[in-house]
Amino acid sequence: MERIETDAIIIGGGATGCGIARDFALRGVDCVLIEKHDFAAGTTGRNHGLLHSGARYAVKDESSARECIAENIILKKIARHCIEDTGGLFVTLPGDDPAYHDLLLAGCRKTGIAARDIGRKEALAREPNLNPEITAAIAVPDATIDPFRLASSNILDAVERGARVRTHCEVTGIILSGTAAAGIRCRDRKSGQRLEVHGRVIVNASGVWGQEICRLAGIELLMFPSKGSMVILDYRINSLVINRCRKPGDGDILVPGDTVSLIGTTSEKIPYESIHDLEVTPDEIQALLRDGEKLVPNLSRTRVLRAFCGVRPLVATGKGATGRDISRGIVLVDHKERDGLDNFITIAGGKLMTYRLMAEQATDLACRKLGVTAKCRTHLLPLPGSERFKVPIRRRANFGESVIESTYYRHGTRAGDILAGPGADESLICECEMVTAREVAYAIRHLQAADIVDLRRRTRIGMGPCQGLLCAYRCAGAFMDVKGVDGSEATRMLIDFLEERWKGIRPVLWGDTLREAEFAYWICEGTFGLGKIVAKGAGKGEGVVIEEEYK
Repeated sequence: MERIETDAIIIGGGATGCGIARDFALRGVDCVLIEKHDFAAGTTGRNHGLLHSGARYAVKDESSARECIAENIILKKIARHCIEDTGGLFVTLPGDDPAYHDLLLAGCRKTGIAARDIGRKEALAREPNLNPEITAAIAVPDATIDPFRLASSNILDAVERGARVRTHCEVTGIILSGTAAAGIRCRDRKSGQRLEVHGRVIVNASGVWGQEICRLAGIELLMFPSKGSMVILDYRINSLVINRCRKPGDGDILVPGDTVSLIGTTSEKIPYESIHDLEVTPDEIQALLRDGEKLVPNLSRTRVLRAFCGVRPLVATGKGATGRDISRGIVLVDHKERDGLDNFITIAGGKLMTYRLMAEQATDLACRKLGVTAKCRTHLLPLPGSERFKVPIRRRANFGESVIESTYYRHGTRAGDILAGPGADESLICECEMVTAREVAYAIRHLQAADIVDLRRRTRIGMGPCQGLLCAYRCAGAFMDVKGVDGSEATRMLIDFLEERWKGIRPVLWGDTLREAEFAYWICEGTFGLGKIVAKGAGKGEGVVIEEEYK
């Protein structure tokens, strides 16, 4: 059995876990991060990608509003290439309580958020697709953030500074030594190999799955799962973040993200045991589209690309609470004080945009246990790719301007090195998102992409209108060329990727989406010969059998 020795162990590769790894590395602390799936594969990658200004919380939760605007300002400096500074609007529709407009403005003034009443005419000039029936509008410093890029950039920086990471590696046990945690037992989900990681402190940053990790240590820490569903449209119908100016409710925000727009979210309390088998219901989709159409009327004429949902990682703090009543605040637990177990910490709650602050608080506590006095610098040092404002990229290859801009958009100042990378291949892998073969090779070599599903999170392949139909097989070939996998493994990667995409397409199968799904089926069946599809669950399309054909 492999044995790894380190100072700090981080469980969970969401934004917070990746941020903790970076923070440790910047302070000179040796650390190992263990992630069950891939970076940002859980709640981090299942949200609307909003960089909050804090205005949404300004009326009811001043503490969260102040945290958001403080982190908003920091992230716009250190994570430039992960953020599109779109700006945002809070618009009042006929029938909404007009008094909420003034409450929001007052809350923003009190919490230091630069909000401004711009009126209906200016709002429509800034966002022409907006419902012309709006009665009032407030401009706020909202923006959008790519959660996959954010997590990946944090881990890239951590690894370049000495951190070690293991993805697709599941924690199966906590090693105890007397009244202290001393390490973890793990199983590599791809190879099946087992390993132990021994460390002086363990940080449980596994989000809503933290309850299960705590139980491995004999601790009961109840999580309160609240499901949120979202719908993605197949092109970008708005350029600003559009919020509905009312008390938080379903379908009250429309967020632009790269080449698409996203309407969200819902909020539904679910049993904890449901977190492993989430589904978006038809009622949720219809409610989101109905409310989204009130913000942007042409939404109803837009093709729906896919639907997905995530679970808010909230810690239960009392009885009888509902999904919207529980604070989104940060919860940091020192289990020595709470449960008598030393060297074990849980960080949970919060939001995507407070990930850095959560990481700082958890790392501060861990460093006190380790006797490390180095201070946090994650608020000062830019992430890889965000070191400088945009710089000209030297043309070392025959790439068009759109390819260069897209690569820069995803990788910031490292785009030049990616496009000038080794090899003579100047081909385009994904036409929807303008992803080159060189970018794919870079992600496989340097960004810990273990398969095509991981590659989607690093490069956006498969996130455009074709949902990977025309690029996934090229990616399978890239894994053969770059990583040396054999044909059987590459085919399995391709099928796993298509299955993963299918889960999001299945809930929205009507109209053009249904027609494209049928086209995709015949391409995969007739041209690629992906063969017998055996659905284990009703309509889930899981369990593709390929062994007989490719062994």
